Amino acid sequence: MEILVYGAGRMGQIRVEDLVTHPQVTRIVVANRNGERATQLASSLGVETAPFDSVDPRDFDSVMITTATANHAELLRKSMGKGRRIFCEKPIALELHDTSKIVEEAASIGCEVQIGFQRRFDKAMREAKRRIQSGEIGTLYVMHLVSHDHQPSPREFLEGSGSIYRDLHVHDFDISTWFADSEAESVFASHRVREHQQYAEFDDGDVSLIHLVTRNGVQVAISGTRHDPRGHDVRLEIFGSRDTVAAGLSSRTPLLSLDEERLIAGRPWGGFIERFRDAFRDETAAYVRWLADGGVNPCPPASAVHATEIAVACEISAREQRVVTIAEVRGLVR
Repeated sequence: MEILVYGAGRMGQIRVEDLVTHPQVTRIVVANRNGERATQLASSLGVETAPFDSVDPRDFDSVMITTATANHAELLRKSMGKGRRIFCEKPIALELHDTSKIVEEAASIGCEVQIGFQRRFDKAMREAKRRIQSGEIGTLYVMHLVSHDHQPSPREFLEGSGSIYRDLHVHDFDISTWFADSEAESVFASHRVREHQQYAEFDDGDVSLIHLVTRNGVQVAISGTRHDPRGHDVRLEIFGSRDTVAAGLSSRTPLLSLDEERLIAGRPWGGFIERFRDAFRDETAAYVRWLADGGVNPCPPASAVHATEIAVACEISAREQRVVTIAEVRGLVR
């Protein structure tokens, strides 16, 4: 099969690196607004390039969209068609209305879109999901999720990234509702600028705290920071009536234990790509299998819509200092 990859940045490079290892993928073409960058990536990995503005994505069996979020909607519309299957990194769009509209357009013409929520493909998190589904965890009580970046974002990134809820925590919203097998019902959220003042320019925060309740009653606590001096820290704990498990807690977790029996410290994760490199590889492999064999979409676009709904609810909650329901958010975009 022949695949067009839009984007030659960090995510574009990861997707191309993983696509070239699949025997079912016979041709890979990279298109990027900065043609020189596309040429550098293509030459390093032995693939082709095409002009960003003139290449026709429908000439390919599928498309992977890895560009900046501002381009996602336009590229999806150019790539969609009846019976086609496309991959798009999160988010589909920054605004909820735009996200919902594109998903509705794709569904109306019979086009499927896989969303890039790579945590669903992390081995430990998938095992947690399996144990929940099998009943080994029992009744879900509470989940604790930690999402702490190693280094704060540069100002130029913040201009188009959305809030900490839309950029960072959409992954937490997706994975927690995936585990709970339930949509979110309500949130209470807050954020502050504690250290890195560039976030204040965009009415954003470098720290956040969220209390999310799913429709089936699971309580979820989520903490976020844009800076962790020890490294990149993404992990979770799941508490149930039969068992308690953790994912992301290892020798590479950037955490200093002060107890007498300490965790064995290794080299901490340096960033999200290093932390989830294997998950990205498995996610791309699932995408190729989906193209080749059909079956269930590994991560359907409804997940992107709901994660954005939760992010919007968090923004309202933080601004108005109150609990906000998802039903209220849906009423705003009708």
